[in-house]
Amino acid sequence: MAQSKLKIWSSAFLPIILLILLLLVFLKFGPLGVFKSSVAPIENIFIQKVVFSPEHITIDVINDGPEPVTIAQVLVNEAYWQFTIEPSSTLNPLDKAKIEVAYPWLEGDAEAIKLISRNGVTFEKEIEAATITPTFNTFYLKTFVLLGIYVGVIPVLLGLMWFPFLKMLRGKWYSFLLSLTIGLLVFLGFDALAESFELIGSLPQAFNGIGILIIGFLLAVLTLSAVSYKTQKFTKEKGEHYRALIWAYLIALGIGLHNLGEGLAIGSAYAVGEIALGSLLVIGFMVHNVTEGVAIIAPLTRNKEKIQNILLHLILMGILAGAPTIIGALVGGFSYSAVFGVFFLAIGAGAIFDVAYDILGQMAKGDWTSIYTVTNVLGFLTGLLIMYGTGFLVVG
Repeated sequence: MAQSKLKIWSSAFLPIILLILLLLVFLKFGPLGVFKSSVAPIENIFIQKVVFSPEHITIDVINDGPEPVTIAQVLVNEAYWQFTIEPSSTLNPLDKAKIEVAYPWLEGDAEAIKLISRNGVTFEKEIEAATITPTFNTFYLKTFVLLGIYVGVIPVLLGLMWFPFLKMLRGKWYSFLLSLTIGLLVFLGFDALAESFELIGSLPQAFNGIGILIIGFLLAVLTLSAVSYKTQKFTKEKGEHYRALIWAYLIALGIGLHNLGEGLAIGSAYAVGEIALGSLLVIGFMVHNVTEGVAIIAPLTRNKEKIQNILLHLILMGILAGAPTIIGALVGGFSYSAVFGVFFLAIGAGAIFDVAYDILGQMAKGDWTSIYTVTNVLGFLTGLLIMYGTGFLVVG
């Protein structure tokens, strides 16, 4: 028995031991060891964040390459400036440091920052419009909370107010509404993925942004699929209205996760002066996001049975979908992390696609060809066009 266990463990660890030996031999005698003296060092410093305070600039950096890097000089707008760096001017791989520069920057001016290593390699970052970086205080707290309310909470609640009207729809109009909802959700899902890919470009390569996106996306899909599977038994016992209520909450959750990532991006952009938060932009977000409320209540409109405490449910769904925008704006404004931005946007995309697939599956009822009706196709395209059209108000 003991010999059998020894044989099993030996067969399990032998390839790992041999792989370690192979790596040691390669590092010692292979190409890296033979040509190490003639290979140019690979240096890569990633500028993560630039913080502006009165007469001062703080630059957060990380060594994103395989070799140690010594930062020798700092230029701001093509002029050399004295600087201090903590904890050390020499950064080993994945080491972080803060560079402090006394510089009389001007509000709204563009600032070009360039770091030069001891070997003459340069690393650059441009700030389109310099502005004071928000610090945690009552003024900025109120600003980001109101921003989240205007962009996230109010639009969703406005969309939920269409519930009495949509409740009166019957027959093909209900199928049209569900198809429209799927169109809205699919557009939101791809929008979240697009924002995730855009944020990946602001991540150090060592963080593997694609890996973060895949993990977040699949985590949402698998988690919601497990929840949906567990609730199937209860929905059959309690009736169709209970299933519709579960769908509505899942849609609200998916949209809420999407809005959390959106809030992170908006808060961070506001903090570094890269977004003009005029009244037209706020109105654009409100019109664009009001359709999210329609997507939430769509599954509830067919139920003939009266759902108890429906007003309370609608308020809770509105908070679930809209309030994460407030959290995202606060985190993005005060301590933004592109890693969390990618992760939560990916989770939101996965959740939205999963819920859209569940609704589509329920519409098909085992016969997927039955969903390709003129009514359903028109509803789906209408949902896409609504999201596309209102999107112009945001960027405009």
